Amino acid sequence: MTENLEQSFVSQLQANQNIIHKICRLYTDNEDAYKDLFQEITIQLWKAFPKFRGDSKFSTWAYRVALNTAITLYRKTKRTVSTVSYESQQHFVKDVDYNYEEEEQLKLMYKAVYQLNDIEKALVFMYLEDKDYHEISETLGISEVNARVKMNRIKGKLKKILNP
Repeated sequence: MTENLEQSFVSQLQANQNIIHKICRLYTDNEDAYKDLFQEITIQLWKAFPKFRGDSKFSTWAYRVALNTAITLYRKTKRTVSTVSYESQQHFVKDVDYNYEEEEQLKLMYKAVYQLNDIEKALVFMYLEDKDYHEISETLGISEVNARVKMNRIKGKLKKILNP
């Protein structure tokens, strides 16, 4: 792969890595699983990057790859994932500290969202990221109408969970 491709990937990933951090927090419940998922998503993004055509924004494409990776890994009861050593790939991405104080403020919401199914989690995540229904539908592969209907149902579900 050319050096230019690698530089482009690193630049895009650094600019959008909070997407991965948030998805990892949403789909994991401990630090080891978080690190494993972050690593696996980064590897999957790198593997798929040469096929990224730019038809959508990098962030939309990264959401799709990251969510698909998280859903695939955590739907399985036993995880058997072949991974590449993170240390051998550190030159790709400079680590940025994640804001854990903000995460603490969102703990109740995370607890409620944990109770949703995988697709509902993805939809809520993108909604909370202020993505419009067009981008949500494009990323999740559903119609805009279906995304709106699902989101309204999820809001009701979360209200019941948060206010029993």
